[in-house]
Amino acid sequence: MLGRHPIGRYATPMPTTFLEAPEARVRAGAARADVTPPVGIYHRMWGAARHDVATGVHKPLLATALYLAPPDASSLGRVFIALDHCLLWFPEMQELLTAIASGAGLPRERVTVFFSHTHASGLMGRERTHLPGGHLILPYLAQLGETLGQLARQAQDAAIPATLTVGRGRCDLAANRDFFDSDGKAVCGLHPGGPVDDTVLVSRVRGDDGTPIASIINYACHPTTLAYENTLISPDFVGAMRELIEPHTGPCLFVQGASGDVGPRHGFVGDPAIADQNGRQLGYAVLAAWEALPEPGQRFQYTGPVISGATLGRWDYVPQPSDHQEQTQIWRERSLTVPMAYRPDLIRGDVHRLEYERQLAEEQAALARGDTLAARDARALAERATRNRIRTEHLPPGEAYPYQATLIRTGNILWLPLEGEHYNSLQRTLREQFPDFALIVGTVANGSHVWYLPDAEAFGKGLYQEEASIVVQGSLEQLRDALITAISELVTP
Repeated sequence: MLGRHPIGRYATPMPTTFLEAPEARVRAGAARADVTPPVGIYHRMWGAARHDVATGVHKPLLATALYLAPPDASSLGRVFIALDHCLLWFPEMQELLTAIASGAGLPRERVTVFFSHTHASGLMGRERTHLPGGHLILPYLAQLGETLGQLARQAQDAAIPATLTVGRGRCDLAANRDFFDSDGKAVCGLHPGGPVDDTVLVSRVRGDDGTPIASIINYACHPTTLAYENTLISPDFVGAMRELIEPHTGPCLFVQGASGDVGPRHGFVGDPAIADQNGRQLGYAVLAAWEALPEPGQRFQYTGPVISGATLGRWDYVPQPSDHQEQTQIWRERSLTVPMAYRPDLIRGDVHRLEYERQLAEEQAALARGDTLAARDARALAERATRNRIRTEHLPPGEAYPYQATLIRTGNILWLPLEGEHYNSLQRTLREQFPDFALIVGTVANGSHVWYLPDAEAFGKGLYQEEASIVVQGSLEQLRDALITAISELVTP
């Protein structure tokens, strides 16, 4: 283990007090591509939006591939792709994974796409191909799959012996967003004082020859700065964050944390300058943590008193002991399946399609009588009906959703790629349970077929996240317990 304080905790017992950062020895390679959709593509993500197509580009959408493999090539590696999109529905996601795996020459189960979850990228689903700009969706998705497959292959080909070193920063960009207004109505907006994990995990990936390969930034905050008033394609705050840090860190792999109930303090706006401001706020926090990272194979250790005007306690960077070096070589994986019971009130079938048609008719009627507010609301409800249909029509049969995950241990770093949108309490609990390891909690990993996973306390309050969830109350806690068991197995010597 790591002496109980890998990311800034003090070690006991004395006198061998030291601080050390979690590390992993791997083979690593990275590659980057621009995946910005064409202007004019269908863009409407928000129910309240009045536009349909993208009118321009705020900042390009990027895809960053990171290939990791055991240092001794004892098993097949994995490719992680950070993608500037909100998510893809189930059929489109399966096709994308197949395309990436084919291009990379890897089994599909060794490909993970971490969506940044920006809500300003456009919504790329087949159900929208008949809408304005929708004719561009399928050609774009086909090109995206080909590009990401090539990117994954390039990252593999570039892999060299390397070290991952993880540090921790803090950033208060993210805030709890389960708010109740003066009328007691539940809304999705800033909840001052609500619980949130402000941790920024910062990982440097550096080749043994000193080559900078990539940075991994793990932070939980819904990219919802830009909302229904915005008509531009944008990576939201992630774009400005990357622009600020990458001259210092190399290409950034952004991993969205558990942000189901977390969003930017200043969000739901149409001004790209606010997204840039949010991104710089996160970027400066990243750079502060980056500057504090030790060199590979080093730890910060108390080396004794020095007599001066006061007796000084001297600390120095010293080489890690051999047992630590052995731990950094570890590569382990654990897969789990958690059956989560479907909600008994989950509605399937044509009900949502009929509701969609009813709201479209109401929108036209409202426009005919000049009631723009009613027309806007009807259009938003039609969009909600479409999403309700999509979230249920491809669910696995049976009484429970078979939630699957594969956890990876690289040295003293744990990767938790998790499908869906989880409440922030999940990562807070897991990090408290395993303080000797760096936990990279990546949600919206390969999409969100399970949709939202609120914690038990969020149910019964009228929150959007409960309405959008397909599984019963307590499912997040069920997953949490299964993850704790799996992680315990991974970290057991």
